[in-house]
Amino acid sequence: MESLILNLLSIMNIHEYQGKAVLKNFGVNVQEGIVANTPEKALAAAIELQKQTGTKYWVVKSQIHAGGRGKGNILGSEQRGVALAKSLEEVKTISTNILGNSLVTLQTDKKGRKVNNVLIAQDVYYPGETEVKEFYVGVLLDRAKGINIIMYSTEGGMNIETVAHDTPHLIFKEAIDPKVGLRDFQCRKIAFNLGLSGEAFKGMCKFIASLYKAYEATDSSMFEINPVLKTSDNKIIAVDAKVSLDANSLFRHPDLAAMRDIEEEDPTEVEAAAHNLNYVKLDGNVGCMVNGAGLAMATMDIIKLSGGDPANFLDVGGTANAERVEQAFRIILKDPKVKAILVNIFGGIVRCDRVAKGIVDAYTNIGEIKIPIIIRLQGTNATEAKKIVDESGLKVYSAITLQEAADLVTQVLK
Repeated sequence: MESLILNLLSIMNIHEYQGKAVLKNFGVNVQEGIVANTPEKALAAAIELQKQTGTKYWVVKSQIHAGGRGKGNILGSEQRGVALAKSLEEVKTISTNILGNSLVTLQTDKKGRKVNNVLIAQDVYYPGETEVKEFYVGVLLDRAKGINIIMYSTEGGMNIETVAHDTPHLIFKEAIDPKVGLRDFQCRKIAFNLGLSGEAFKGMCKFIASLYKAYEATDSSMFEINPVLKTSDNKIIAVDAKVSLDANSLFRHPDLAAMRDIEEEDPTEVEAAAHNLNYVKLDGNVGCMVNGAGLAMATMDIIKLSGGDPANFLDVGGTANAERVEQAFRIILKDPKVKAILVNIFGGIVRCDRVAKGIVDAYTNIGEIKIPIIIRLQGTNATEAKKIVDESGLKVYSAITLQEAADLVTQVLK
């Protein structure tokens, strides 16, 4: 759970069309396309794309932050999230069916994700003398070894997790020495392992070098290209692009930070960020309000071990004031699954009495909170904090140790 939470807090995903634009800036060959947010603009994009590339067909691709779009369906219909249009009329019809509706894939919930944009892309699966071939190529950080790796496979166009599980021998990894970077022989090794030769071999070497340059220059956490296509005339092209940027480095890349699409993010998490709260929604029933990421992890772990299930990760930070604590309560209470709240504060930088005042103010301003609240305040001014809570008349449970707090959570949930 810890690695998942930290990962969610430190990355920013971007859309396929944005990822392709980034790749193109670094010399990576991509499937050309034009983004549109209405059927009329989609039609105009198709006409313009035909002028630019000469494409005879068009691929209409839903733009959401979730994988499996090609196998997913628009909610309540048989319309796929990615579809081939063989006429301008079909471009408009497919775009009309997709835009403004929710796409359900294996990586979304049952409600799906609303599609606000479609990418009208050129058809690169044109006939030729040789067959087309799809590959998988990803660049990411191996956290265990502290180095970047290029992961690749001949089985492109498929779910890479399925490939790794069913045919692990078809997954290759190339470790990049951070002292010297990606070397030319490594690019050749990758192209060779993918079974390429001639122009396709040279094209893949250039593709890998440009892809890795883009990954490093943008301070990314992951570049995943699935599929990388060898066309029938031996060109190497990125047909898709899944890009996760390191959110901690975005101050160095204002152009990339501007690509953020908050409509693709959980609205509660967006609201929390506006109040400088680190919040990630989970699927449990115990709301957590903690100061410090490490203490938050420990709190969630002990809730789980005691038979509960954390509903969120919420770090109010080391300088939490009454206003921030109140906002934290409001955000936790937005989740209808929450049946109890555990407040676990260690007063180091933040004073416990300040947190206690925030809890009292939250009760006063929000109104009666009908679910049980367990409070554990230890550290700076803990005695004063306990007095504030005790004299407030609030219906709360008090705990001294973390285990006591977790046991109280289990007790009130019965």
